[in-house]
Amino acid sequence: MLVLYNIGIKLYFITIWIASFFSKKARLWVNGRKSQGLIRFNGSIWFHFASLGEFEQGRPVLEEMKRIYPDDKIVITFFSPSGYEVRKNTPLADAVYYLPLDTSANARGFLDMIQPRMAIFTKYEYWYHYFNEMNKQGISLYVISAIFRPQQAFFKWYGSLNRKMLKFVTRFFVQDERSEQLLKDIGLNNVTVSGDTRFDRVWGNAQHPKLLSIIDEFKAGQKLFIAGSTWPQDEKLITLLVTQYPDWKFIIAPHEISEEQINKLIDLLPVESSVRFSQISNLKSQVSDQQTLIIDNIGMLSSLYYYGNIAYIGGGFGAGIHNTLEAAAFGLPVIFGPNYSRFKEANDLIALKVGFSVADEKQLKGITDTLINDELFYSSASKEIKDYVSEHIGATKTILDRISVD
Repeated sequence: MLVLYNIGIKLYFITIWIASFFSKKARLWVNGRKSQGLIRFNGSIWFHFASLGEFEQGRPVLEEMKRIYPDDKIVITFFSPSGYEVRKNTPLADAVYYLPLDTSANARGFLDMIQPRMAIFTKYEYWYHYFNEMNKQGISLYVISAIFRPQQAFFKWYGSLNRKMLKFVTRFFVQDERSEQLLKDIGLNNVTVSGDTRFDRVWGNAQHPKLLSIIDEFKAGQKLFIAGSTWPQDEKLITLLVTQYPDWKFIIAPHEISEEQINKLIDLLPVESSVRFSQISNLKSQVSDQQTLIIDNIGMLSSLYYYGNIAYIGGGFGAGIHNTLEAAAFGLPVIFGPNYSRFKEANDLIALKVGFSVADEKQLKGITDTLINDELFYSSASKEIKDYVSEHIGATKTILDRISVD
């Protein structure tokens, strides 16, 4: 199985290398790893994140570890350019890298340079050679905010190598009891049900929101519908609402912000009442005269929800929905597409009737009408969704308390 894994890693690299001739993201993935120079540390704490979402998820633990161990060097790695390119200059780390490809030589070389005394991976990303080498060197390895499903290879007859990776982990901090039981069923008892650190992150953000005067000016006292992390299929639905609710303001924050994608979105909107955030300063009229604001940068979305009344979370017509909790922490009922089953919090919100899945324009219009016109239903949903977030904070403390005694 290890031979097949190694072949798969090489084939993955070849595929990305070929794609790099056509794709900017693939090019960043390849060139970023090729050009980075590693700094040698005499001891560090290593945090790995797949992408930007996992960074935000693990950030509460990262911030606390930096506070508790101020003399330790912090090393952060990302697998994806969408994480590295946004957070490569974060003050929370002494060094930020792309994770070198998972080969035995790369694992030995990387660990030799950063010399971690512990490693913390957030949610997922299981790399055999890195895990194996840490196990050989006696480096503590923690996986936080992990969630497991029966469909994963770890729990299939063909998943022997995957299960072997899990045995290299010092402790799992999982989101729920089902994940704990799945691990115990394959003989892993080094499990703590801690919950999800994203709740700590979004709750802290909601308690200390970043105020944006330009958004106040744009909103101009009107109700605001925020569509966050949207993809083209989400945007085809959202833009239909703009003309149907002329008394509402709309903010759309696409997941991809290339010129091509932004221009496609603009083509779906009324030109005379839509503006890009980057072009606000060029407006001849007041920003308050615009109905739709397109966010063409990365990093603002979590602050925008403070100003919203209803949120639509993108990704549900593709691989899966993005972060619903950022909006929920501000008491915004959330709407999303049909692909949400892998996300525990989305299932919880559906069950509580404060999250709403839609498959087409008719369903989106129906739930939006209800939230807009039924004030009692809206206020109840707003309170309940905020209560849901507040009741689930505390994962960070549970994790740190346990790591401190290991």
